[in-house]
Amino acid sequence: MHLVNIGYGNLAQAERIISVVAPEAAPIRRMVQDARDRGEVIDATCGHKTKAVLVMDSGHLVLSPLLPETIAGRTNPRKELSQA
Repeated sequence: MHLVNIGYGNLAQAERIISVVAPEAAPIRRMVQDARDRGEVIDATCGHKTKAVLVMDSGHLVLSPLLPETIAGRTNPRKELSQA
């Protein structure tokens, strides 16, 4: 199990993330509102602006204050190649 910091000490399980998208597009905003109405939104922004929406394999949406590029970089850490 690999946990990813998604901002302000909040963590998400990397294996359960399907995609990380920016929240500015109208379809994403509608998707967030629909999930909020169903009670399937987890707001991890701690009152800050939402900069990324994580779509989880359970159907939940996680709102993050970090940029999608930042989260993507944290989910795929570079593996150092050791040369013998």
